[in-house]
Amino acid sequence: MKRDNQTPMNPLAPVPPEHDATTVSETKANDKEQIYLASQWQLIWRRFRRHRLAMVSIVILLVVYLVAAFAEFVAPYDPYRHDRRYAFVPPQMPRFISEDGFQLRPFVHGIQQSRDPVTLQVVYELDTTQRYPLYLFVRGTPYKFWGLWDGDLRLFGTEEGTVFLLGADHLGRCLFSRIIYGARISTTIGLMGVLLSFLIGIPVGAVSGYYGGALDELVQRLIEFLQSIPSIPLWMGLAASLPADWPVIRVYFGITVILSLIGWGGLARVVRSKFMSLREEDFIMSARLIGASEWRVILLHMLPSFSSHIIASITLAVPGMILAETSLSFLGLGIRPPAISWGSLLQQAQNVRSVALAPWLLTPALFVIVTVLAFNFLGDGLRDAADPYSER
Repeated sequence: MKRDNQTPMNPLAPVPPEHDATTVSETKANDKEQIYLASQWQLIWRRFRRHRLAMVSIVILLVVYLVAAFAEFVAPYDPYRHDRRYAFVPPQMPRFISEDGFQLRPFVHGIQQSRDPVTLQVVYELDTTQRYPLYLFVRGTPYKFWGLWDGDLRLFGTEEGTVFLLGADHLGRCLFSRIIYGARISTTIGLMGVLLSFLIGIPVGAVSGYYGGALDELVQRLIEFLQSIPSIPLWMGLAASLPADWPVIRVYFGITVILSLIGWGGLARVVRSKFMSLREEDFIMSARLIGASEWRVILLHMLPSFSSHIIASITLAVPGMILAETSLSFLGLGIRPPAISWGSLLQQAQNVRSVALAPWLLTPALFVIVTVLAFNFLGDGLRDAADPYSER
């Protein structure tokens, strides 16, 4: 009997290169098949995940809005609590290293107050002999959560002493707590303003682009008139028309309506151009031929066809609303004290002397910049992913 010279296959032996190539080709084929069978929203999500900055921006914005929603719990102090003894106290940074070595629990040093013999200004120095450990979930000043429920539990704090993470203002109020509370107005006013702008801009742009003719001319001339007015004088005029004795809630919604009335023109033009290009498409003509009403064609066929672009436009419009509110409040025409927003906090930065003595008063501007950049990166990612069929 003739022996076969072929050796049996060892299951532990490495796979030959041709098998690797076959596996890679099969994987690519499966990926292509998934792309061809995926829905539009699945394709958008598939491409959006590749935009690293957009994914990081989602995390940042989620943190910002969660902090704004639970401001009473996150802020270590009442934002209206003031104490002249701590006016312009510098930031107390948490530390882990002390004279005794490394500490597992973070702590802050105490503050020692003195007066400069030359300028007679109050000077604060860290007192390294005092250490105040930081604890999670401590009991602090009572508050009313969302104005509905009583509570006193804080995310972090000290059992004695003070912890001013970002320093204090001229009245000795915790700047970190005020920034946390200010995020509630500054971030939500952008969403509310964009929502109202879209409720105005999408119907007006849809009707203008779908019907055309004299109605289109009238709408476009109105938009051109609104966009030709300088923004800042228009903001100042409309904001000054708000009564000075209005409560905070009315001023908030008044500023939101003002920003919405100014910002709907650009969106209306984008929707108009999309409708003008879509109204001659085959699927629109077939919908008309089977007897669909005009509003059914607009709402069920034309708007969903570029809904991804609308979502991208929302994320790109929110930063403009946030900056507009910040600008109005900075000029003293928007959210007024005692209401707290990032713009009203930056009003203290108008005084050069205060900024020279306490540069940490500019910290709210950093939060504005980070939030606006996060929205811009998110909008860029959505805009790139809004046309998933451009990638094979």
